[in-house]
This record gives sequence, C-alpha cells and structure tokens, in this order.
Amino acid sequence: MTTITMDQAANHLNQEVTINAWVTNKRSSGKIAFLQLRDGVVNFQGIVLKQEVGEDLFDLAKGLNQETSVQVKGVVQADDRSSLGYELLVKDIQVIGESHDYPITPKDHGTDFLMDHRHLWLRSNRQHAIMQVRNEIIRATYEFFNDRGFLKIDPPILTGSAPEGTTELFHTKYFDEDAYLSQSGQLYMEAAAMAFGKVFSFGPTFRAEKSKTRRHLIEFWMMEPEMAFTDHEASLQVQEEYVAYLVRNVIDHCGLALETLGRDIQQLEKYTQLPYPRIEYSDAVQLLQDNGFEDIQWGDDFGSPHETFIASQNDQPVFIINWPRAIKPFYMKVNPDNPETVLCADMIAPEGYGEIIGGSQRIDDYETLSENIKSYQLDPEVYAWYLDLRQYGSVPHSGFGLGLERAVAWITGIEHIRETSPFPRLLNRLYP
Repeated sequence: MTTITMDQAANHLNQEVTINAWVTNKRSSGKIAFLQLRDGVVNFQGIVLKQEVGEDLFDLAKGLNQETSVQVKGVVQADDRSSLGYELLVKDIQVIGESHDYPITPKDHGTDFLMDHRHLWLRSNRQHAIMQVRNEIIRATYEFFNDRGFLKIDPPILTGSAPEGTTELFHTKYFDEDAYLSQSGQLYMEAAAMAFGKVFSFGPTFRAEKSKTRRHLIEFWMMEPEMAFTDHEASLQVQEEYVAYLVRNVIDHCGLALETLGRDIQQLEKYTQLPYPRIEYSDAVQLLQDNGFEDIQWGDDFGSPHETFIASQNDQPVFIINWPRAIKPFYMKVNPDNPETVLCADMIAPEGYGEIIGGSQRIDDYETLSENIKSYQLDPEVYAWYLDLRQYGSVPHSGFGLGLERAVAWITGIEHIRETSPFPRLLNRLYP
C-alpha cells in the first residue's frame, strides 16, 4: 500500500493509501467519528464509519487524544467542503505514540504561555501556515538570485569589526581577541562581489537592541545581495523586482496558508505591480511636517509612526531615498547632487510594517573611505582588509539587506514579528 502525504491526494483519488499523522482534534456523531489530522505538510479530515471498521476500531478512534501520532490507512475521497479538496475514509488506525494532557488545548491561551511552549505551539495551524510562507520566501530568494547569475556566499558570524558601529553588538572573546556576533555580512559580501561580480548571502544576524516593539528580534535572518559594476539606481530596480517576486511566489504557492491566516490576496496583488514609488528624504520630512508631525526635523531618523504614515500614502512599498549623511553608516557613497546626503534607500512596507530593506551604493574610493573610517572614530587597522578592496581594481558597487522576519510578517499580515521565527529571541526570552 502506498504511503503518501495528504497534499498528494489528487494523485490517489479513490485509492487506498497509508498516511502518518498526528491527531489535532476529534468529534463523533452517532456512528461517525471525525478526526482532524495533520501530517506535517497539510491538515486534513479522516472519517471513521462504525459500520465499516467495527466497534473496537471505532472506539479507538473516539478515544484518541490530541497530538497522538498514528498511522492511518484509508481511501482518498473528494470533498468540496474541505479547503484541501479531499478527505480520508479511514479503514484502519495504528497508534504510534500516545499523547496525554497536551498543554495547548483548542482554546485561547496567553502569549507568554504560548511562547513558553513554542516547541509545541509550532504545531498549530496558524504557526504552520506562517512557516510555510517563510519557507517559500527562502525558496523564491534562491531561485531569484540563482536565475540572475548571483553566487551564494556565506559570510562569517563571528567578526572582528562592526559594519554599523559597536553599540548594538554582542561582544565575546575570540581566544585573546575581541569578537562580535555579526550584525551584517555586508562588508564580507563586498569582498565577494569584487571576486565574483554578483553575490548574495542568507544567514543569521544579531542586534543587541533593548527593544520590545512588534518589529524587533534579537536574532534574525538577512538576505544580503552585493553587486559589482552597479550603481544605486540599478540596485533599486533589483530590490523592487525581488520583493515583487517574493510576493508573487507566495500568492502562487501558499494559497492554503494565506487562507488559514486570513490574508487579503487582492491586497497582496497590489505589491506585485512595478515600479514602486519613491520619495526623497527631504520631501518625506516636509510631508510629515505638513501632516501634523511637527516634531520631525531634517536630519532626524524616522520612527514607526513616521514610516507608517509615509507608507499609507501609497498602495505599494515605497522607497525613501537619499538620507542625511550624518545618520547613516560610514560606507555609503555621497550623493553628488547633495553632499549632505548619501545614495541610499529604505524600502517601507505598507500596512504599518516599516522598513524591510535597507540599501546603498558603497564608497569605492580609497581616500574617501579612509577619511570616513577616521571621522567615525573607527580603528583603521581593523578595516584594513576592507580598504584593500578600494586599492586593487575598485569599481562602483551597491547592495542591500532584506530582513526575512519582517518580510514574512508583512506578507502574512500577522501583527507581531515573534511569530515569524521558529524559535524567536526577544529581549527577555531565550527559552525554549
């Protein structure tokens, strides 16, 4: 007998199959038992008819506890009432592992309780759907960059320098040297771009920010492409094509997950339309001041309310371009049209999700970068290798970083970023 997962049901209609699964819920009505099952891929229903299986098996089905693992055998049937389109007419059940007093019952639980039981909470329909979308974004990322000639490079997690300053880094000792958990792989990706032209990385990054907002994690994953012979304008085009590609693939491949999450697909469709709008930082400040944000001044960074308002003026993600030089990192290239600003952009997601991409054109001149390192009071010796990139065949180059968890939160429409990571690391949470 063929063993399948239920997402393969269409290929086995009216055939007898074996499926390994867990019981998520059950109910019985007279001589029929309804088993809600999940096989790790999809959720589906098993129907147990007493007259067909006999009293002993029927009583077994009625007595199954939540999260008991089972092997079920039965016939795949079409079912228009199911979002999957199929159900299983059960013929036999073998219990693999008993479950007793499962703590996450089908009722409301507080967030702290669910986070304490994150290792079990992942089994729920909602969390399963979020992780499916996360997986699709990762899959589509590899596809997007591989199809465009990018090479995957893995930068180190332990570093001796900080791309954006040391105040938000986790410090550790590397034998007799100081080291930090990486806040970005960017500097190393620039070196890789000088070797391979177009590269991208995907890996964990760490920010020691004492923030409790719904947008922040201590540990998160970043997609960081870097491109040689590429100016800021060309980079912006790659960024918007990439994000639209992600949304398109989630719509096309995660329909059941989006339905489970109650996501408005028509809203998502708007985000696949290119180009995305752009607004100069200076114009964004004026827009905010004209709409009641008198506290904001030119040279200030934007907070969540500012980003949310700017994004609300558009139906798509919006680029805020050319930020003040003084509030951006040392490696960004000065805007030739306004030397008080740099050639950079933040992509702000609609619906209040804030920045999902930050990118810039990098300084490609040795002397300029050397002076910047000194003016930012960074140690030139630590960045000697980074400066080397500007001495041996330097070229214009640009790159950006997309925060995976923020992208997942936005595309799924969930409120808090903590649900986008399998095991989130928050300010006061290192367990489980």
